[in-house]
Amino acid sequence: MFRVLKALPVTLALAALSLFATSCGSTDQAQIRVINAIPDGGPTDIYVDSRRIASSLQFGGIFPTPRANANYVGVTPGRDLIQGFAPGDTTNPISPIGTFTLNGSTDYTVVAVGSEANNSRPLVLTDNNLAPTGGNAEFRIVNTSLSSPPNGVDVYIVPPGTNITNYAPQIIALGTSQGSAYQPVPSIAGGYAVVVTANLKKVPLLTQLAPAPSGSITTMVILDNPGVNNGMSVTPLVLNDLN
Repeated sequence: MFRVLKALPVTLALAALSLFATSCGSTDQAQIRVINAIPDGGPTDIYVDSRRIASSLQFGGIFPTPRANANYVGVTPGRDLIQGFAPGDTTNPISPIGTFTLNGSTDYTVVAVGSEANNSRPLVLTDNNLAPTGGNAEFRIVNTSLSSPPNGVDVYIVPPGTNITNYAPQIIALGTSQGSAYQPVPSIAGGYAVVVTANLKKVPLLTQLAPAPSGSITTMVILDNPGVNNGMSVTPLVLNDLN
């Protein structure tokens, strides 16, 4: 009898712990990361609803700071208001500004795009961080360049040193503030050259080398040079989403 009474509190504690774990699992958050791609803007605080999730995010910066793989911060799922503010200000919103439906247990990349004066909506991309199969790697290209050609850009993912004259692009006419689908390519030891041209042209605007180990995912963000009307940068922002 003594043993039964002594074991009872342990049983109740385990039951309570199980109930707590089930409750936590039923409120899965949306996971977001934020990129500041506004070339003429200053450091920006990023808020989701009334919660500041990034402080003084510089142009070309990403929050949370990337490590080996994609990094995110959790936010409440549902209809979420995304706003930018100058550091220290919470009353005069600047780009990015927009309300979006964010689903729980889903990864998103939120990109502040456009110019500082236009109060643009951010570009919200749904991420897929499941490892590619069959010895493949994947690339996704995001075009945020305000200096992008009028008909967008074509993207070739080819072995380094390839003459693209007789190649067809994997991504066609990717416009400003657009993200491509994930593009699977066979993993090769020397990696790939990502070559960006104007739509239907063969003259490279930028070429970026990237490794492509099997099962990896890479996101490249095409940026402008800092300032106003300073042209497309030849150095994209490279995110190693999955290594």
